[in-house]
Amino acid sequence: MSLTGSLSNALSGMDVTQRGLEILARNVSNAGTPGYHAQRQTLVERSGDVSSSVRSAGIARAFDESLQRHYGNQISSSGYAQVRAEFLVQLESFLGKPGDASSLDTMYANFESAIQSMATSPDDYSTRSAALTAAGALVDRLNSLSANIQDLRRDTESQMQSLVGGLNGDLTNLRAVNNRLAEFSYDDGARSALLDERDRLVASISEVIDINATYRDDDSVRLLTRSGVGILDNQQSVFSFTDGGVLSANSQYSSIPSENGVGTLSLRTSAGLPLDLVGQGVLQSGRLGALIELRDDSLVQAQSQLDDIAASLAQALSSVEVASTAVTSGPQAGFDIDVGALQPGNSFLLNYTEGGTPYSVQVMRVDDASLLPMDSVGPDGVRTIGLDFSGGIGAVATSLNATLGTAINVSNPSGTVLRVLDDGLAATSDIDALSASFTATNLQNGDLALPLFVDTADSAFTNSLDGIAQRTGFAGRISINSAVEQDNSLLVKFDVNSSMGDAARANHIWDSLSNSQFEGNVTSTKSMGRSQLSGNVSALVSQMLSFQGASIEKTQSVQQTQSLSMEALSTRMDEKYGVDVDKEMALLMELQTAYAANARVMSTVQELLDTLMRI
Repeated sequence: MSLTGSLSNALSGMDVTQRGLEILARNVSNAGTPGYHAQRQTLVERSGDVSSSVRSAGIARAFDESLQRHYGNQISSSGYAQVRAEFLVQLESFLGKPGDASSLDTMYANFESAIQSMATSPDDYSTRSAALTAAGALVDRLNSLSANIQDLRRDTESQMQSLVGGLNGDLTNLRAVNNRLAEFSYDDGARSALLDERDRLVASISEVIDINATYRDDDSVRLLTRSGVGILDNQQSVFSFTDGGVLSANSQYSSIPSENGVGTLSLRTSAGLPLDLVGQGVLQSGRLGALIELRDDSLVQAQSQLDDIAASLAQALSSVEVASTAVTSGPQAGFDIDVGALQPGNSFLLNYTEGGTPYSVQVMRVDDASLLPMDSVGPDGVRTIGLDFSGGIGAVATSLNATLGTAINVSNPSGTVLRVLDDGLAATSDIDALSASFTATNLQNGDLALPLFVDTADSAFTNSLDGIAQRTGFAGRISINSAVEQDNSLLVKFDVNSSMGDAARANHIWDSLSNSQFEGNVTSTKSMGRSQLSGNVSALVSQMLSFQGASIEKTQSVQQTQSLSMEALSTRMDEKYGVDVDKEMALLMELQTAYAANARVMSTVQELLDTLMRI
């Protein structure tokens, strides 16, 4: 090998070691920097006639596309679980633990105990006052819990607003990185830095929404949601959120803009197509997905369960049962019942047998024409029919005849009386029972029922469906009848002439609380599935606390599992992408040795050239 060849090889070797030292220094200085991927120099052998050397062919950056996709999915799931856990832990703190002094079950138990004491001593002012105080404390607790839940729902919207702003910023920055990567005009070090920024931005976006990332040959990335909606290609989509303002229990999501009561989360694609992300179910995970689920499902479900408890309290004390009278008409037999006192939301129940099969039909007064026709069969097999009573009982009878068929004969013999008869000689049907229930509004008309728990401005709670369902948000509006607050003797005096020592009303209240059976609204969430409270008031309170406790426990368990999975994956990524300082130091020694060897070659060549020049 000639002296010039030796000199060329030495210079090439020094250049390689110099670049290697630069990369090593960059690795060490970024050890521990989040998102930094370790770099290595790529070497290519160059062969000559009588010698060979190496040259630098660029920088190789640690990267595993499959691992990166897995990390994106995991960070999205972890973000979803973390947000749910944060909010439901707050809900748990509001509800308290069962048995705590401020817990709903303790408040209700105190109310029951006070009613029992009042039944023992109805003429004792302090006992009646204690019962009223316990009722007020229970109402205040329902009001505050309802307000707490709506505060949490408002917090979800505040976080949505903040996340959408950051998400659009990340997409804009990622689009700029894509454009710079496509230029191919950057040196290897600068390009590696761009790739680190690309992966950091993809991870940040993945935490907020669930995405699928596709990496192109030029290292740019294309993003779609897991549901298939494109959000970044050559152009980017833009997310937007319109705040819903002050939310209440009546503020619920609807895909119909005029009926929607919450904030709107939408996407305008790069083609200009607007999408309702909530209505289309685009977001399945990520922090935004969790906030939507909380606002529109989990927290709404908690509110609904509180409303069920408040409604059962009001109805247990204020419902008046109306008995029917057995009647016959020739060969036909059945019952008469007066339904004149039924208000919107009140109902009567018909039990009959047709063709050997028993049927139960609940007929509810619904005067809101927009809700009609209403005809459905519940999980318990009871058929619920909604009818407009505003046109008179004769119109109700006509509607029922058309609905129930010829085997059942319904008529309005007089006034507000409804008569239901079988088919007589045909003998294919029998009327087994007929009863009605209406809401008492008078405090001293001889009815033992007491409208103690009322709606806004002392209006009766009838469970009306007209307009906005009265049950919705009732836990936030329930209050104590102001007339009873002013005169607690009304807790026992069901008639102006009744004695203060008469325990009939107090006993009736206790019996109603213990024995009246209620069914709450059917609700469903992604995390807990279908749910419905049922039983007496105490059972509803217990079931609500048990259900929410189980939901919170499950959420925390999922969050812990996701956190452990995230830690394991982060460790794997550190091993794959991270900088091992010990290895870097060992490499430093190799590079130093190689640099020194090449320097010695150059020094020797210089000496030989000097010797030749002196000959």
